[in-house]
Amino acid sequence: MKKNLFSISMITLVSMYALLSIILIGICLIAKIPVTYGILTSIIVIILQFLLAPFFTDLTVKWFYKANFDAEIPLYLKEFIESVCQKENIKFPKLAIIDDSAPNAFTYGRFKNDARLVITRGIFELLNEEEVKSVVGHELGHIVHLDMFLMTAVELVPLVLYYIYQGLIKSDNDNDNNYSQLIAIIAYVLYIITQYIVLWFSRTREYYADEYSIKNTRNPNALANSLVKIGFGLILRDNSNNPDNNENDKKKKKKHSINEIGALGLFDSKTSKSLIVTSNGNFNDKMSIKNAMKWEMWNPWAFIYELKSTHPLISKRLLAISNYSREYNQEPYVVFDLKKEESYVDDFFLELFIKYLPIISFLITLVLLICLLIRNVSFNASLIIGIGGLITVISSFVAFSRSHRSGYENRTVRDLLGEVKVSGITSIPCIVEGRIIGKGDPGCVFSEDFVLQDNTGIIFLDYNQPLFIINKIFALFKSHQYINEIVKIKGWYRRSPVPYIEIYEMEILGKTKKVFTYNLGIILHILFGIVSLIILFL
Repeated sequence: MKKNLFSISMITLVSMYALLSIILIGICLIAKIPVTYGILTSIIVIILQFLLAPFFTDLTVKWFYKANFDAEIPLYLKEFIESVCQKENIKFPKLAIIDDSAPNAFTYGRFKNDARLVITRGIFELLNEEEVKSVVGHELGHIVHLDMFLMTAVELVPLVLYYIYQGLIKSDNDNDNNYSQLIAIIAYVLYIITQYIVLWFSRTREYYADEYSIKNTRNPNALANSLVKIGFGLILRDNSNNPDNNENDKKKKKKHSINEIGALGLFDSKTSKSLIVTSNGNFNDKMSIKNAMKWEMWNPWAFIYELKSTHPLISKRLLAISNYSREYNQEPYVVFDLKKEESYVDDFFLELFIKYLPIISFLITLVLLICLLIRNVSFNASLIIGIGGLITVISSFVAFSRSHRSGYENRTVRDLLGEVKVSGITSIPCIVEGRIIGKGDPGCVFSEDFVLQDNTGIIFLDYNQPLFIINKIFALFKSHQYINEIVKIKGWYRRSPVPYIEIYEMEILGKTKKVFTYNLGIILHILFGIVSLIILFL
């Protein structure tokens, strides 16, 4: 495993920095300055980023997420971390706890011996001891594998390429302008390519972190259970991966969460839509897990979204983890053997067309106007603009209507997770009742979104008023009042790729609170349509 990981890391780093070096050398040759200047500049940027990033992240975690770096953790977890640190000959990581019931965990830092490990209170409340260790084991894998350092180094390449593009595209140097523009275009293309390489690199390291967790806990099914709870939001029996658990164990676990943990919490801004439910449910239904996997296994949007994600799809990780089960005398956690009853490719292309239809209509109108102007043809500009505007408005309204369909039905989280024909374009109208257990971005004072739990699972709630400032005022002064309150949500269920509900209305604390983005969208479409008609008949 380590040999493969080292090879992948070195090949990726060398390739990325080779591309960056080529661009820097080209710039230096055009500008007629020593190549060493470009190399020296890139080294300085890398060093500053590497040295200062953890410091600023510390401040962010403390100020905006109210993380407690002095909080105590349960003895079982402390002993587990100590055993891993002793085996790897590294220091005990600096721990921070965020007081939020939405579960999450992540690490940051420079090297193995100055790593920070951040955990939310929800991790302790909603997972059993074996699952908590598996999640923390995953994060320790990132520390041991130097993922913090390597990801920082790799992420700098597209960043520098983008700044090169920005600098050269605005170049006023007449002598070398053609060459500057050419290098700018090349830099931008490489910027796009290297972004996807960084994301692939990150997803690859997630698999290795999973493997590291399994080797240290010797319990692959515990890690799989935690992924199902956190990633899909499904309820599982607390003893699903530990048959020896009993009521005394559960009481002991509850005692830990109250007396030893104190204020616990954590965040990860890139995966803030994580989902979870309480782990003391009353079923362990493998079919529910398979149903939740269907969207990721069958819907083409899942592949598109994964390309843009730092983490692999949950379903892929579950299948990879299941391959380790027999090695540790466990049954494979899940075998996805469901048969696809239909193709979803036609729906995907239809949604893709609808998504870009307004842009296509606008571009066609623009191109038509340019062509007529260039050819000096006499034409009625108002007629073309009016028709083009009307087509654009109609096509935009079609996309908007498909995205916000009406006809709401009472649903549960588990039911919604089994839907395959859903995406960021096509939604499912629904009404869901439950309790708000935390912020969408766990612990963040600026997060206006929530996590809802019903008796089957949990799901992310997207609260999005038309104006950014309104959302932030709500987050700072109102959102904390809704935590732990019973709520009834009317909205639209989507996946992109994380399951979430876009809020239209929510009944909470005896009041009905509306989100006006949908209504404003209808009004704007009507107004733009009227303007287009007025221009058309001028």
